[in-house]
Amino acid sequence: MDVNDGNGVTRRRVMQTGGALAALLFGGGLDRALAEGLVRFGEARPFSFEGLKQTAEALAGAPYSKPLVRAADVLETIDYDAHNRIGFDPDATLWGEDPASPAVRFFHLGRYFKNPVNVSVVGPDGSARELLYSADLFTRPLDSPSRRLPDDIGFAGLRVMDPGQKDDWLAFLGASYWRTSGPFGQFGLSTRGLAVDTAIPNGSEEFPRFTSFWLEATGENSLVIHALMDSESVAGAYRIESEKREDGIVQEVEAALYMREAVERLGIAPLTSMYWYGENSRHLASDWRPEIHDSDGLEIWSGNGERIFRPLNNPPHVMVNSFMVTGPKGFGLMQRDRDFENYQDDGVFYEKRASLWVEPLGDWSEGCVDLVELPTDDEIHDNIVAFWTPSEPTAPGRAMTMRYRLSWVADNPHPAEVATLASLRIGRGGVPGQPRPEGVAKFALDFRGEKLKRLSRESGVAAKIEASRGEIGLVSAYPVVGTDEWRLLFDLDAQGEEPVDLRVYLLHEGDALTETVLYQFFPETFLEKMAAMP
Repeated sequence: MDVNDGNGVTRRRVMQTGGALAALLFGGGLDRALAEGLVRFGEARPFSFEGLKQTAEALAGAPYSKPLVRAADVLETIDYDAHNRIGFDPDATLWGEDPASPAVRFFHLGRYFKNPVNVSVVGPDGSARELLYSADLFTRPLDSPSRRLPDDIGFAGLRVMDPGQKDDWLAFLGASYWRTSGPFGQFGLSTRGLAVDTAIPNGSEEFPRFTSFWLEATGENSLVIHALMDSESVAGAYRIESEKREDGIVQEVEAALYMREAVERLGIAPLTSMYWYGENSRHLASDWRPEIHDSDGLEIWSGNGERIFRPLNNPPHVMVNSFMVTGPKGFGLMQRDRDFENYQDDGVFYEKRASLWVEPLGDWSEGCVDLVELPTDDEIHDNIVAFWTPSEPTAPGRAMTMRYRLSWVADNPHPAEVATLASLRIGRGGVPGQPRPEGVAKFALDFRGEKLKRLSRESGVAAKIEASRGEIGLVSAYPVVGTDEWRLLFDLDAQGEEPVDLRVYLLHEGDALTETVLYQFFPETFLEKMAAMP
């Protein structure tokens, strides 16, 4: 039977098989969808994470089989706009009527998501049944090119809905990427299962993908998602436990990885974000908005307790920086600036983008936090990647298990005892009212924290400034009148193409008062932009 919803969209109700058993296994939230024939399931099969790890290990022991894209010509015609016109039928929402379970919907394939994923539902008894794809699960315009696809083409990904089912708070779509809406209901940066050979010289990046998911409801705003990963160099089994809380979204991830081939750069817990320009790079701005970024800095908590903050850059060319750490306590891409006035965007609300903190569970031993920065001239491109790279090299047949916690929150869930960087600005060097020296840049760093509040100009606060090259001058540090912040000013005379690496912090009587700020400055780009200004 065909049903028309009045908007040119038709839906065909199909006969459902095994409905009584599925309802018994997966709960009352499926009753309506099953009764109306909206969803169908395959045969029940035993499932466990241990079994999934065995599957991944066996997969890694066999030659890689590249997925065949079916109906590629049709999928290519489902562009961004056409994809957005395809909706998942709300009546078919998984656990949609169960108040004790999260509501889950699914994405359709399209130009940018051509590889289907298998989705299974795990019941209380440990049995899993595959959710069978049907075009009738989606609402589509009558002229949608998706109507020319095979009836068993498959799903592209999944999304977990907020209570009320108007918006989603968790989405898996494309390769091994996923993201959440964070504490403020705004999607921004994302994470993925694994980064392989990101930004290696004379090489190409590999994008492992999740090929199958197993969903297990654990509460109204919580679920466990198991995923099978596969790629040319690695196979893996993932267990991702997600919980939506008042202060954000917390996930615990266990990844069992099995290497097919050795790789040059293996990125654990990779984070992907966007940074066009900010307060430290206004000379790159070509838009009316004061700042445009999903994240403004990389934060690292090293094993020895040092707190490090690296403001992000939009570099003139691809840059990869490695920060050696033993036994890291955490790292993350942070969005510290929460002031709407500094963005002025009432459409996408950059001040509401989540910070994403990675906390190792267990000893990660030796390695480095790698930061990859790509040049960009628009906000539509993700150009920032950060991840952990273990020191131990990979090799065919090697297996490893990594566990970590992801916190999608407003700020670091483990606040630093030292003061933190509130802002970094750069301008022409010299002294106002006097002739400005050519080729000199002035840096202004504002710090905020309890340790600074009790100190005055007479307290003997000093600045530690190290530069990989160039001359430092006109150094001063003082409390900013009318605020609870301290300001550090200094000039840097360094010209040429080679970047300057800066290491800066404030100290008092030999003790650090602030986190260590690391910054990479490109003098030539900055001076060219300054020279072009009136």
